[in-house]
Amino acid sequence: MLTAEQIAAANKANLETLFGLTTKAFESVEKLVDLNMSVAKSTLADAAKTTEAAMGVKDAQELLALQASMFQPLAEKTAAYSRQLYDLTSGTAAEFGKVFESQANEAQKKVTEVVENLSKNAPAGSEAGVAMMKNVVSAANTAFESVQKAVKQASDVAEANFNAVTNTALNATKSATAAAKKPVAR
Repeated sequence: MLTAEQIAAANKANLETLFGLTTKAFESVEKLVDLNMSVAKSTLADAAKTTEAAMGVKDAQELLALQASMFQPLAEKTAAYSRQLYDLTSGTAAEFGKVFESQANEAQKKVTEVVENLSKNAPAGSEAGVAMMKNVVSAANTAFESVQKAVKQASDVAEANFNAVTNTALNATKSATAAAKKPVAR
């Protein structure tokens, strides 16, 4: 049976966890705002340089060369932004995941303790019921561990796919830029 002190301690721990997660969420939002402001400033500066360069273009060939010279740096900046955004969001998700995993592990321990206490204090003749309850708890723990492993594997696959797509896009942009820079046959 839970005492008033145990309930108060559990509530305090839950509030501390909630405030810790809220703080992490605000830190992530702050980092996202900083990242987006940095990108916005950089984009504005690049737009000013590009506009100035475009004003000095004398013919179509020069305009095409200017346009081609912008593709690769733009793709690289887009890939860098995507990487930073992915790192930020996956880092925050990992922090939340650790907290939830810790909470779930603690809950598993408590359920196991309750089942053990029940089995020690169970009346004679209830062994089958206690064994069934232990099996249910064991199966639930195994299922939870399987889900944790599957989520980790899915996260690893998602990161690998993100990296592959980013690298493919950068390589395609480099190839397109190189092709665009080749002089046009007349």
